[in-house]
Amino acid sequence: MDTELGLIAVLIAVVVCLIPIFVIFFSVNRTCKTKNPNVKSTRRTKAASVMIIAGSGGHTKEILSLVSSFGSHYSPRYYIVANTDKMSRQKIEALEAKEIKLSNREEYSIHTIPRSREVSQSWFTTVLSTASATLYSFPLVFRLKPEVILCNGPGTCIPLCVAGLVLKIFRDLKIVYIESICRVETLSLSGKILYYLADSLLVQWPSLHQKYPRSTYIGRLV
Repeated sequence: MDTELGLIAVLIAVVVCLIPIFVIFFSVNRTCKTKNPNVKSTRRTKAASVMIIAGSGGHTKEILSLVSSFGSHYSPRYYIVANTDKMSRQKIEALEAKEIKLSNREEYSIHTIPRSREVSQSWFTTVLSTASATLYSFPLVFRLKPEVILCNGPGTCIPLCVAGLVLKIFRDLKIVYIESICRVETLSLSGKILYYLADSLLVQWPSLHQKYPRSTYIGRLV
């Protein structure tokens, strides 16, 4: 419990410090642009750009299992991996190689950010690594401007989702969190943080849905 509260405190402290800076910057930037209110949006008739935050190991396997069913409905696809996670990059490239053969188009890119916290990392250094991940996340999210952020558990997703929440002030964006199949009775720390922040929180066990009624039960991905 103390560990979870400590991590939440670190994330909140970093986010609170950085959000005002980016809100002010992009508010000023936005005033330089005009929008014709008579032009109707055709967003829903086009493919949606999606940011996919890959964890490592089982997290990556689960989320790529879902991504493999996207087809052309979600494009381009922006994959985010931790800079120390070479295996996830290889799995993403293998999956997208199959998609390129089918569509003959390369519609993805892979981006790296620092990992928020490594296994067994001390809380003192976690403050620094989380701050670093957050500094990378805001410019990346605002530059790519995804219409959907899809994530499923790694701590790296929190700074990116917070950046997405700020981006929602300026444009349409949906944050979708998928809880890992390993979570049967309780949400992970990332899930608890995003339970009230994400637009959709999907779970793979009916018992988890019963405990967290705002979630949506989708069955098993793998």
